[in-house]
Amino acid sequence: MTSNKKNALFIVNPFSGLGKQQTIHQLIEKEIDHAKWNCEIVMTAYAGHARELSREAASRYDVVAAVGGDGTVNEVGSGLLGTTTLMAIIPAGSGNGLARHLRIPLKVNRALQLFNNYQLQPIDVMKVNNRYSFNVSGVGFDGHISHLFADIKRRGPLGYVKLISMEFSKYQAKTYHITIDGKTRTKKAFLISFANSTQYGNNAHIAPSAVIDDGLIDICVISDFPKYTAPALLLSLFDQTIDQSKYDDIYLGRHIVVESDEPLTVHVDGEPLSTGNRLDIDILPLSLNMMVPDASFPQNAFINQLTDMVPQLSTLTNNWKRN
Repeated sequence: MTSNKKNALFIVNPFSGLGKQQTIHQLIEKEIDHAKWNCEIVMTAYAGHARELSREAASRYDVVAAVGGDGTVNEVGSGLLGTTTLMAIIPAGSGNGLARHLRIPLKVNRALQLFNNYQLQPIDVMKVNNRYSFNVSGVGFDGHISHLFADIKRRGPLGYVKLISMEFSKYQAKTYHITIDGKTRTKKAFLISFANSTQYGNNAHIAPSAVIDDGLIDICVISDFPKYTAPALLLSLFDQTIDQSKYDDIYLGRHIVVESDEPLTVHVDGEPLSTGNRLDIDILPLSLNMMVPDASFPQNAFINQLTDMVPQLSTLTNNWKRN
């Protein structure tokens, strides 16, 4: 008799909170219906390993799950791009931007329960030079921070917030030539974000109106602004009103070119990208299949909204007031 069970591979970042194989194994055993699923676990060993593992797994598994933070999600998604294999996210990072946008529970046991009650959602993907972006990428201040943060030994949310508060007062807006679907604009900008989803992570919404399956990139250009307005701009990220600010210009496009007279500081889903004076961004419509909650899956949006937000917001505001 042929088994109707599906096969799932869990690719685990050993440096995440679920890095111990025994921990994730126990949770999978407890939460997933094993009458429906055969589950296997593999740990990543080096940068880029998750991408290799997911690419190899695409033809042999029905679902490949990224267990880790935004970097692990990016690698697994990059390996599955263009296949019909379903991707799942078990959030175990600090930002979890794509997971939050897709309403995937942040608690690991609840995220695993999705395997018992889910639906498929095709999503768009951005190609940023030779890399892929599933959430938000950017040029300018956030790219500058990602390059500095990559060299910090003790990483984590508080270290990230501290770095932002230290660099904010020193950073100067740059002049960029931005071409969107053939039309060029020259802007002096603090940062430019290319959004597939609405948020960076931690419910900081840089593009509140972004739609992840509309075949369009939301381009958010934050122009140079007085430093004293920073707390208000910061708060507008969390109450989803930044697109109403006079310092934020929003454009929609399918092909974007950014050029500057000096080297660009770029991040792709929070990870630094080394490039020259030009950046090309294209949208790849509906090129990745995601596992997301179906309509009957219970949510606690209020808890998700508060998670991690308050302490980081307080630290940033206090540091900027001192500067």
